[in-house]
Amino acid sequence: MTNTSKQHITLYRNRLLILIFLFTHVLCYAQNPHRYDREVAQFDKLLIPTGETVVFTGSSSIRKWTSLTHCNGREVVNTGFGGSHMSDLLFHLEKAIFRFRPSIIYIYEGDNDIASGKKPSEVLYTAQNVVNKIKARLPYAKIYFIGAKPCPSRWKYREGYLTFNNMLERYCEHHEQLHYIDVWNKMLVNGYPNANIFISDNLHLNDMGYRLWNKIICNSSEE
Repeated sequence: MTNTSKQHITLYRNRLLILIFLFTHVLCYAQNPHRYDREVAQFDKLLIPTGETVVFTGSSSIRKWTSLTHCNGREVVNTGFGGSHMSDLLFHLEKAIFRFRPSIIYIYEGDNDIASGKKPSEVLYTAQNVVNKIKARLPYAKIYFIGAKPCPSRWKYREGYLTFNNMLERYCEHHEQLHYIDVWNKMLVNGYPNANIFISDNLHLNDMGYRLWNKIICNSSEE
């Protein structure tokens, strides 16, 4: 085999390895929003409140918040779903938010995004797209972004969470309709997530944790 042939084989092998890496990378980080179609379809069965509507939506931290029925005296519709990402909410805005025509919207996304390897800037960009679509359909709705929470099982991602939270807070500060709610610091004890407010998976909140969230989130909301 000539040196030229060997060089061609080496070049081909290197290109193949690069393609395999890129394909694997895409598979790891790409999210198929249709994986939640069946769960999101159940939102059609939720009743639309007769009074002022408040929607809480986002990932499983919202979905599991079954004790939340009212916030600041307003009836709550909970459309949290699965282990969703910000991109999933963007895809399912119609059923998760628009169907209810809420005047107030609370969003908790970004937790799973960062843990899956997405960059904070990427998640923020998707959040901005979510906001733009909401403004186009519900121009007077108030939007509250709940910052990513600290938890023992994902403590290694804390720098990514804090970066995302800081970016999200700055973004909200520059838009009158947007509000940022920080849950991070009040969930810490001696600089570490309070283990007493989580269930056994050290990821999701228990009743005590949700009582804390109710106090933080609803009390932080503007009337």
